[in-house]
Amino acid sequence: MNNSQREIITATVPVLRAHGIALTTHFYKRMFSHHPDLKNIFNMGNQKTGKQQQALAMAVLAYAEHIANPGVLLPELHRIGHKHVSLEIRPEHYPIVGNHLIASIKEVLGEAASLEILEAWEIAYNQLADLMMGIEAGIYKDQTNKKGGWTGWRPFRVKEKVQESDEITSFYLYPCDGENVISHIPGQFLSLRVFLPELGLNQARQYSVSSVPNAHFYRISVKKEFNPNLNINGMISNFLHDHIQTGDLVDLTAPIGNFTLDPKKGVPITFISGGVGVTPLISMLQSLSFDKPNQVLTWVHACRNQTVHAFREDVKAIAKNHPNLSQHIFYDALTAKDEKDGVLQGPLDFNKIKAFPIESQYYICGPAGFIAQQHKELIAKGVPVEAISFEEFGPQLLSLN
Repeated sequence: MNNSQREIITATVPVLRAHGIALTTHFYKRMFSHHPDLKNIFNMGNQKTGKQQQALAMAVLAYAEHIANPGVLLPELHRIGHKHVSLEIRPEHYPIVGNHLIASIKEVLGEAASLEILEAWEIAYNQLADLMMGIEAGIYKDQTNKKGGWTGWRPFRVKEKVQESDEITSFYLYPCDGENVISHIPGQFLSLRVFLPELGLNQARQYSVSSVPNAHFYRISVKKEFNPNLNINGMISNFLHDHIQTGDLVDLTAPIGNFTLDPKKGVPITFISGGVGVTPLISMLQSLSFDKPNQVLTWVHACRNQTVHAFREDVKAIAKNHPNLSQHIFYDALTAKDEKDGVLQGPLDFNKIKAFPIESQYYICGPAGFIAQQHKELIAKGVPVEAISFEEFGPQLLSLN
């Protein structure tokens, strides 16, 4: 890409800000009309809500803004690469996406899409595609080189189904071939694929691995949705709750993701979770309780009430044997017994926690609004941004750093 073409891409930034979502909406509609089979790969729930269109529009805008030095986007591109690999995105998919993206630019912008603009964006897209394929090739290679590793979809059998709360159920998944699996890094997720009869499609969703790392099985802990106006994402989770039983088969890709536990010597660790956001953090906490029994830990969890509080007894058991673990629980609906047990009135408020740690590593997981609020409060308390790691479920739209 030459300087003139970079200038053309930069000049399209205002247009992308104004029309980015219209462009990506048109793109997905166009691509699916020509390649309906791709609906088996893409998250049709996020398509319906518009989250995927928004996430792509933001990504395209960020790429255009940094076209002179796309290297600054590498951390975000690696995060996207992890998601792509978890969904079995391969090099042959990139030309399809590129063709429909360039065609969509032409069709949405009309006469404003000059030949020079289209040529510059075609070169820019190919440059990005090459970068992404290189990142993903490295991840695929790493996955196959690990002990118990694999790429693509692998059949697993549900050996146990355990209710953790009124909403959350755990599924213990063992490989059908009886071989070992990759021992995940606490915090990572895997993709699970099922066939949804209502849509006539395979659909995959990412679930955090909630078990302690091991070479034999994975545990995922899934929240059931009770909203009567259930969206497609909720349909997947509810399908697992209602139809997947002990002995049934599901397809998984290998654990992946860069929201991972990385303890720094001598630095306390604080876990902050909201609702089902507890799932990657319980893996982190349990792993540390085994590997680093003297690690200073703080556990902060917020949910609506006791009936939806998953892993409560697990954390209590860890606390009994881990003298350096302190836990602080917040319920929106608090009973007299809860208060007697030391539960705090929600929503989560760091000011209600005695001796809240300021010098610590922080891991936050939960809904987008929850993460944004806790991140803001930590920064206000003087916590440096680099000490905070977070994971938002779904297409990640937060940009807090």
